[in-house]
Amino acid sequence: MFFAYFKRGLLAGGVAGIAYGLFMATVANPLVGYLEHAQHGHSHAPEGGTVVAESTTALVSVGGGLLWALFLGGCFGIALYFLEPALPGRGAAKGFVLAASGFLTISVTPWLVLPPFAPGAEQALSTDIRFALYGGLVVLGGAIAATSVLAYNRIEPQSRGLAAVAGATPVVATVVVLPLVSPTLVTHPELSADLVVAYRAMVVLSQGSIWLLIAATFGWLQRRNLLESTTTKSPQPTS
Repeated sequence: MFFAYFKRGLLAGGVAGIAYGLFMATVANPLVGYLEHAQHGHSHAPEGGTVVAESTTALVSVGGGLLWALFLGGCFGIALYFLEPALPGRGAAKGFVLAASGFLTISVTPWLVLPPFAPGAEQALSTDIRFALYGGLVVLGGAIAATSVLAYNRIEPQSRGLAAVAGATPVVATVVVLPLVSPTLVTHPELSADLVVAYRAMVVLSQGSIWLLIAATFGWLQRRNLLESTTTKSPQPTS
């Protein structure tokens, strides 16, 4: 059973990784290139070496995105195997709850303090401190996700509506409070605010889509496996 969950997670991660790779090649990489040219004031009159460098960068980013999605998918399958009984909802809904929790833990909570930064960003902290801070924020995000799930499960027998409010409260409070108490650690002095917002929105939506695709694909694979098992176990009609 454990291997089945892990395998489905990898397959789901592969599907999400392919989609993410296509997104990187067609949307993200061109946007990053535009930001780099906008920052340095370069024209789009590339030399041969520049074209090769950009192609190599594109391949590396697409491959890295695929590996990242595979990693998330494998972790998703393992986590769902152990946590499924404790997650709210039924069937595939549990997977979406886990995906939302993972997105909150790994991405959203750290981004509230260390937002996605575009090329040319100026960092207020050193790399080592940023990594340490990111790790602490991941732990905080995991605690918030766990608190949200526990609050929902505790109140759900009395009222689903109140349970939804209780579950959302820790998340909403974190999203509102954490940016207010955090100093500005990343700036983009050479880019317009609109470009920075567009870049950050692209990163948030793309990472959220990875989790969504992993959960949706995993649920589809699980339903297909259940259907195949039911069909196999059904008694054959006798003549």
